Amino acid sequence: MDAETLPYALDLVAGSGVCLSPEKRTALRTSLLLVRRDYRFEQVRLWGRIHGTRGAYYVAEGLGPDRAGPRSRLYSLNCVDWSLLPPPAQEMIPMTAGLKGRFQGDPSYEYENYDKKEEVEKPYEEETGTLVKEELRLVITVDQIDKAVGIVPRGAYIKTPLGPVHENRSFEGLSLTEAKKLSSYFHFTEPVNLKNKTLLEKADLDPSIDFLDSLEHDIPKGSWSIQVERGGRIVVLRSLLWPGLTFYHVPNTKQHGYIYFGTGEKNIDLPFML
Repeated sequence: MDAETLPYALDLVAGSGVCLSPEKRTALRTSLLLVRRDYRFEQVRLWGRIHGTRGAYYVAEGLGPDRAGPRSRLYSLNCVDWSLLPPPAQEMIPMTAGLKGRFQGDPSYEYENYDKKEEVEKPYEEETGTLVKEELRLVITVDQIDKAVGIVPRGAYIKTPLGPVHENRSFEGLSLTEAKKLSSYFHFTEPVNLKNKTLLEKADLDPSIDFLDSLEHDIPKGSWSIQVERGGRIVVLRSLLWPGLTFYHVPNTKQHGYIYFGTGEKNIDLPFML
């Protein structure tokens, strides 16, 4: 959600339980605009909030000229003071893969992650514990959620011949009929299924706007809920795989966005619930 239109956008997703007090709304909008100025971002978005047992993390994203390029993420505990998160790295994933349960809400909290090591001369397995800070877990969780369920409407972004991705100024929104289809929404991350399509399937695609993976092929099938609210004036998508992710789009307008309000836990039982 863009920081400039934050109060209006939060009202559109209030039906999903995304509620903030007027004081926090004002503090978030003001502080995020200051973050955009201080860090010289072209755009700052409120990514969402991860609830902990003793506190909550408010997460924001800073974007540059290339909207699909690397993003700078920040977190706050009081909606006023923001700290930069380290960029996600591949070696961080094994360190946080075994961490389960709720977040604590304290970035300095340390989890004890046990790794089993088996040596040749010892017939038994030895467990060695390594300490992992919750800040590191927050980095990987936010990145995983963004890659799995961060979505945009078809045509909202355009890919230039040189590679960078920009906002499509001619995008006027999806019609109500198109907005009800999963094929009208894309994952805003590096495509995976698109590379496996045949040349015949790619012949009907526009390379400038169809450069991302569609939601209609998501696994497990049925992991998205589409609902039309307020008499057809707004279309809301909710992720069942990562409960708490809400996407909204006002048909026939440019207004769209998503926000995550949850515990940061994946619903691994979803295939058995469908």
